[in-house]
Amino acid sequence: MFEWLENLPLQSVLLSILCGAVVGFEREFKNKSAGFRTIILICLGSTIFTLASRLGNVSDDRIAANIVTGIGFLGAGVIFQGKFTVQGLTTAAVIWATAGVGMIIGFENYTLGFILTFCMVVILSLFQKIESLLANIYFARTIHVTFQNIEVSHLNEFENFMKEHHIKPQRKGIEKKGAHLTAVYEITGKRKNIRRVNDAIIALDYVYAFNNL
Repeated sequence: MFEWLENLPLQSVLLSILCGAVVGFEREFKNKSAGFRTIILICLGSTIFTLASRLGNVSDDRIAANIVTGIGFLGAGVIFQGKFTVQGLTTAAVIWATAGVGMIIGFENYTLGFILTFCMVVILSLFQKIESLLANIYFARTIHVTFQNIEVSHLNEFENFMKEHHIKPQRKGIEKKGAHLTAVYEITGKRKNIRRVNDAIIALDYVYAFNNL
């Protein structure tokens, strides 16, 4: 009844859908731009191209190279520059790695495909918790502070204020624009201290504008 399941290419297709679904579920659960269906299709597409390369006279390495190139364009599409940060890098890396899993499955190395899928899920879920633990010990952010006027004394006053809250400020640059002075700082410290100082900065009389995005 299920003799059709003995077909190796079909097994590769079904397994690539399963592996893509496992990783895609984790991405969908975290509401990422490349979610459940997208990751499945990436894994499946890589498997299909790998299987197609084995049906013809084209060398496997050429197909693999073209898959990597195509996935590079797809991954670049989910990376975007925010106002102060670059976002989407992890999602792009997931797309790239999922394509690799699909290629492995296409070459009928199912055990390795399962292992790689498991490793990806562990990295995406467990390692995020490790990142959070590290952030509680050491956290870095870039902030933009605009002062009410162009008095340079505000810089030292603000830096001393940060040190009082157990935050280490490193001035990256300053800009004079009209009647205001803007400074860019990279601040480091415990996450809870940075959150507290954010609220305290808003209450400073000599601060005209503040950005911590």
